[in-house]
Amino acid sequence: MADGFMITTGSSFEGYSVTEYLGFVSSQALLGSNFIAGFAANMTDASRKDTAKIDQCKEEAEDRLIKAAQKKGANAIIGMQITYAPFESGSFGIIVSGTAVKIVKHVAISDAVHKELYVTNYYNRLVPRPVKVILDGNSNEINMKLLCYNYNHDDILSVRVDVEYTNLYDERLVVKNVDFVFSDNVNLSLIESDYVQSKVAPNDLLLLKDAKVVLTKYATPRGVYACNDQPINVSLSHRRLEALKAKRGIDAVEKYRSDGMIWTCNCGHVNEAGSEECIVCGRKQKDIMTKASFNYEEMIDRMKEKEYVVELKDVLMQYIKEIDAGMRLELLEIMESGLQYEKTRGNMKETVIEKVEKVFEDASLLEN
Repeated sequence: MADGFMITTGSSFEGYSVTEYLGFVSSQALLGSNFIAGFAANMTDASRKDTAKIDQCKEEAEDRLIKAAQKKGANAIIGMQITYAPFESGSFGIIVSGTAVKIVKHVAISDAVHKELYVTNYYNRLVPRPVKVILDGNSNEINMKLLCYNYNHDDILSVRVDVEYTNLYDERLVVKNVDFVFSDNVNLSLIESDYVQSKVAPNDLLLLKDAKVVLTKYATPRGVYACNDQPINVSLSHRRLEALKAKRGIDAVEKYRSDGMIWTCNCGHVNEAGSEECIVCGRKQKDIMTKASFNYEEMIDRMKEKEYVVELKDVLMQYIKEIDAGMRLELLEIMESGLQYEKTRGNMKETVIEKVEKVFEDASLLEN
């Protein structure tokens, strides 16, 4: 290969396809007129210098062959042949020939597919908590595995669950009695199952947006345990749930709340005010308390009771003095933009509230 130009004595290149045959090409290179006589005279002790001359002649012939092929628009030569020929007057030449072609490299098109879905329901007690479903496969089949948070650090051997998938059209697919086996788990806090075959069609995989998992049984070396509780659905939007998990851990499902009598942990468990740490996950209340002095969630709740953006702006203005000065302008711009769009696109309430929430959530992530 010279400058990307490829040559073979065969009829093809592995990993490439011939797209065009451009015709026969040949070239030659000559050694001096006394080369054969001198070479024959020293046959018993042929010098390295003579061998080097032959190699150089061969290289010159190949270079000329490449140039001839490139003039035809080729980027490769197949079927190359080399002929060593004596000429008159004792001269010696090398003739090379072949077929000039255009080739293209095969592009490996992968049909591998991959999807990760946070589980959007949870159990509020010490059982294996499903937190993520991972689906992998190709155009023929999809396999899935389950990640569970293991608060008790039990040696979980398997779990039996029902998995409910929801797609972008809010259509549901329920797969009953799926047995996930945990055969190799070094990390006892976050355990990962082996793959099992999924009933999700490859074409439907990218449409999935949500997974709910209902735990019915789980097995440990001590025995088999039933779980008859109904799981709690996560109330956060997908985006807010992702942000919370990024900040508070993969098992986080609720934002911290407290009314002085009880406090809700990030794991979703409601604890008595006197409890310094959560009795389910062990998080310490002082570590997860909201650091922001402004309770934006109260403002958001009031906004959700309104109907139009102009009313949302009225609510914002009631809290504006309590909000950090660096965020005020951004929030006002969101309101003004919402007011303008609402004139032409209809109700923008949900969009505006979502943007307002994102401003505070991004600020909260930076603080933590």
